[in-house]
Amino acid sequence: MITNGFTYVAVLLFMAAVLVTLQKNAKGGLKKFFSYVPPVVLCYLFAMLFCTIKLWDMAETKPAYSALKNNLTYAMIFAMLLRCDIRKVLKLGPKMLIGFFSATVTIMVGFISAFLIMKGVIGSDSWMGLSALCGSWIGGSGNMVAVQAALNISEADMGYALVIDSIDYSLWVMFLLWAIQLAPKFNKWTKANTKTLDEVSSNLEAEAKSNTASISFQSLLLLIGSAFLASAIASNVGAALYSATNFSDKATWTVLFITAVSLIAAVTPLGKVAGSSEVSNLLLYAVIGLLASRASLLELADAPAWILTGFIILAIHAVLMLIICKVLKLDLFTAGVASLANIGGTASAPVLAGAYSGSLVPVGILMALMGYVVGTPFAVIVANIMKSLA
Repeated sequence: MITNGFTYVAVLLFMAAVLVTLQKNAKGGLKKFFSYVPPVVLCYLFAMLFCTIKLWDMAETKPAYSALKNNLTYAMIFAMLLRCDIRKVLKLGPKMLIGFFSATVTIMVGFISAFLIMKGVIGSDSWMGLSALCGSWIGGSGNMVAVQAALNISEADMGYALVIDSIDYSLWVMFLLWAIQLAPKFNKWTKANTKTLDEVSSNLEAEAKSNTASISFQSLLLLIGSAFLASAIASNVGAALYSATNFSDKATWTVLFITAVSLIAAVTPLGKVAGSSEVSNLLLYAVIGLLASRASLLELADAPAWILTGFIILAIHAVLMLIICKVLKLDLFTAGVASLANIGGTASAPVLAGAYSGSLVPVGILMALMGYVVGTPFAVIVANIMKSLA
């Protein structure tokens, strides 16, 4: 069993390197396999499996995870946003708002429906634990804590909510990452007009390609150093802003700050430095590996009825989103990122958006930040509805 934090991180990075290398050199059936199951999904799956077989000690490796996960996420956002012109992304307009609130409402309906279906099994008081989880799945962990305080939810009920949040959320992220490859067929089925989205993405990618500067040791070192420094500064500034305002949480302020800094940096000469795509993709795989490395499949044995309840919520959310996408002709990017902006928040929505295109990361960030605003009040509304149905 791995107890050294550095070894734990090294294994995750080497695993990602092997998977990407296998895809690059794949031929025949293996190449076809990777077309259905890309390395980013396998990276998530294998990290979960390694956690399940206890390849590393969770307690001993936690300091390394805690020190790296958020900081690497902030660095990844910085590197990805260096390629972004926010003025063009904002042209996506109200479509993204429709997608986000469609996801929010369907999640709320999912919680109420799942409670009605499962309250005979998990108990009529289960609305409290589900309410805390609802706060997390619309906003984030800060909203979960806020809902717990507002409704005086017990630690036992919070424990069940955390189990669902760990297992169901992890599998949902993996599913959405896998579903990326279905985008063309999905968009054809919904008759989605992706013209604006495609134009924004293609224009940003064209601009990136027009930069003929070659990747060098100097450029990579400059980008990595800048991304890490920006992440470090953002963490400190985020903590200071949270202390000064006592509003939302540190992560929200940190993401807001790193986003602002990144968008400013994108219009400076740093935004033209070659290699930002490579650096951001490297950090993307590192973050995905770290996220999945704390989700053991063995937890499926804990409170199976609650975990099933979580899957019912996600199933109802997915079915309703499919109907909405068909009626409103929404594309898979909008639906997927809107879903994860609610359920995953700022930790994973930018990851999914970046997996589509690094230039679209701001969409994931902005949508996730909206979740922090509405998470607590909407979860309290759901709590009162479930309480009246108990």
